[in-house]
Amino acid sequence: MKLLRFGPRGHEKPGLLDADGVIRDLSAHIDDLHGHRLGRSSLAELAAIDPARLPEVAADTRLGPCVGRVGKFICIGLNYSDHAAETGAEVPPEPVVFAKWTSAICGPNDDVIIPRGSQKTDWEVELGVVIGKQARYVDEADAMEHVAGYCVVNDVSEREFQLERSGTWDKGKGCDTFGPLGPWLVTPDEVADPHELAMWLEVDGRRYQDGSTRTMVYRIPYLISYLSRFMSLQPGDVISTGTPPGVGMGQKPPVYLQPGQQMRLGVEGLGTQTQRVIAESDITPA
Repeated sequence: MKLLRFGPRGHEKPGLLDADGVIRDLSAHIDDLHGHRLGRSSLAELAAIDPARLPEVAADTRLGPCVGRVGKFICIGLNYSDHAAETGAEVPPEPVVFAKWTSAICGPNDDVIIPRGSQKTDWEVELGVVIGKQARYVDEADAMEHVAGYCVVNDVSEREFQLERSGTWDKGKGCDTFGPLGPWLVTPDEVADPHELAMWLEVDGRRYQDGSTRTMVYRIPYLISYLSRFMSLQPGDVISTGTPPGVGMGQKPPVYLQPGQQMRLGVEGLGTQTQRVIAESDITPA
């Protein structure tokens, strides 16, 4: 299944994408796509519903983040060997773990805001893993049982805030709109091998990232097992698993996002995101 959330920001409803690419409304069956609604039994109940019996949703309806009420947004840094090489970094001996604040989460096609004072806002297409079952001290062999599905993530990053302002990476990773999720949450039965997916990102039509999850260093079962040693992973938590080469920081000379530009990005089988880049000063006060 391809599950999604649609509607105005903060008032999204659950839905699914049918075989013909039509959005269908699931709100008569579940209140939202979050937490316990992402367990295997709940997903099986949704899979048993005939999409043709669900109300259609207009194609131009806004898509929200594909998961609601995310508790933790956990990211893995330098997890692609070719991306580590382009940044001049060595592959770390253990996964690099950092957080994006949940206030960074937005819809897959929402505007991305360049924060006040930013000169180095960058892009990163990533494979997101959504947890569907609590994981605590999980063995690697059992880790995939805890996956509800996969989604596209744009790990938007401000490199000066991240790398030049002292402290941890987090301050350059969690600005508002720096975490587009979606367009949909794809259940594991539709993803034959999450480590064999093409992934790409373009800015104004120029392709900068053109990679594959096959160059991931620490793979999904290991990451889930590893993270579960340090925290319990809860249903609805999102793990963003790293990016392939082609980020702006890795260009020679570096290239960063400017107001008015447009990003398009996708992961094979998981859909496409499109975001307009705007400056903080362009936001109309509520």
